Amino acid sequence: MCKNIFNLLQSFLIKGGPLLGMLIYMSIAFVNPAVAEPTSNYANSNQSGQTQVEARSEVDQHRQQAEEQAQKSLVTEAIEAIEETQKAVKELTNEKGKEALVAIERATGKISILLARYPEKSLLPVDFQTQVIDMAPFNLKRIKEIGKTADKAVEHKKYPEARLWLDMLRSEINVRTYHLPLATYPLVLKDAARLVELKKLKDAATTLITGLNTLIIIDKVIPIPIVNAKIWLKLAEDKREQDKDAALKFMGNARHELERAKELGYSGKDEEYASLSQAIEGLEKQVKAGKSSAAGFKAIKDKLAAFFKRQCEAKKPESQSS
Repeated sequence: MCKNIFNLLQSFLIKGGPLLGMLIYMSIAFVNPAVAEPTSNYANSNQSGQTQVEARSEVDQHRQQAEEQAQKSLVTEAIEAIEETQKAVKELTNEKGKEALVAIERATGKISILLARYPEKSLLPVDFQTQVIDMAPFNLKRIKEIGKTADKAVEHKKYPEARLWLDMLRSEINVRTYHLPLATYPLVLKDAARLVELKKLKDAATTLITGLNTLIIIDKVIPIPIVNAKIWLKLAEDKREQDKDAALKFMGNARHELERAKELGYSGKDEEYASLSQAIEGLEKQVKAGKSSAAGFKAIKDKLAAFFKRQCEAKKPESQSS
């Protein structure tokens, strides 16, 4: 319903405005639409092609699920309030104060409904974006080097340079959701209506644009290395009886992906990384000794699935779109 809602906002912005800058930045973000290929750096793997296909499918499935969840979370009346605000800005741009006031009143009515319906909520989702971003190196040493370089850039207040380096440490599905702030948006509409009554149409338009530009952004991140680790464990389980060496190699790959996730900063201080790595090492010993069992693999896969779910449910700090 709100597809490309933020593209519509661009027509109301002064050249170089804050939201336009945000949109331009997002449009040139380093995105890899081909999705991750976790096996490209695992040499001598007969399962390379199969794993790439599984990785693509798994990542795409997570992306689709995230999009479906985000779409279901959108609040129709909040979207309509923004659309009415956009109409008001357009009318003000054409110096049609009466028509603008009617649109503002409609938006205010929508907000009143929302305040009554969601008294416990301060933010309501109105739009979202999903991106698959896979820039991170395979090599752990290289990841650490980039991290140190980014740290130095921050230390010397070279923040644009630091952001570029940090972008190279991303391997994730990013779900960015835009929210209407219920606490402040009604005040924006009220102030704009007052300015229209005073015939200060330009000021009213500026007030509304500012309100549109200060929607709250919340990012949710799904780490691709942990998705890869799940795939490697599944392959190892499938091969544990037919090809012990392949199974051991795949389990080593799973541990490597968990280490990558940790070094890339996906809750890098979480003690569960060490616990999972130790559990996989213990299972490797069982495989070597020919004593591995389906129950042993299931226990680790369940443990990894719970950790993955916790990672996916974590959200980045809120920020404004302005």
